[in-house]
Amino acid sequence: MNLLSETLDVLNNSGKTRSDVRWIGSSNYGYFDWEHFVKIADIEYDNSYGAVEVAKDLVVVGDDWWLERHEYDGSEWWVFQKLPIKPQNKIEPNKVTGGYERSLRQLNE
Repeated sequence: MNLLSETLDVLNNSGKTRSDVRWIGSSNYGYFDWEHFVKIADIEYDNSYGAVEVAKDLVVVGDDWWLERHEYDGSEWWVFQKLPIKPQNKIEPNKVTGGYERSLRQLNE
C-alpha cells in the first residue's frame, strides 16, 4: 500500500481534498504541513496483518474533522472522524455505564 495514495483516497472518499488539510502530525509530538507529508509519505508499506508500520499517533487534521490510524492484529488503515454535532435537547441521564454495547438512551430507559 502506498501511504500517500491511501491518504488521498480516504480524503476523496470523505469529500475532502489536500487543500482541506490544516496540519499533519501528532498531538503529543508536533506537526508539519501537507507539502512535507507528500515528501515522506510517498512510500510503500505492508498494511496487512503482521507488524504495524505507520506511526500509530499520526493524524491528518482539517477544520472539523481528522483522519486517525486504526489497526487490528497489525492490519492498519485510516479512519475518517468528524466532530459530532451538539444535539438540540439537553438531557440529565442517571447513568453512563451498566451494559455491554448499550447506547446512552438504552441505559436510561
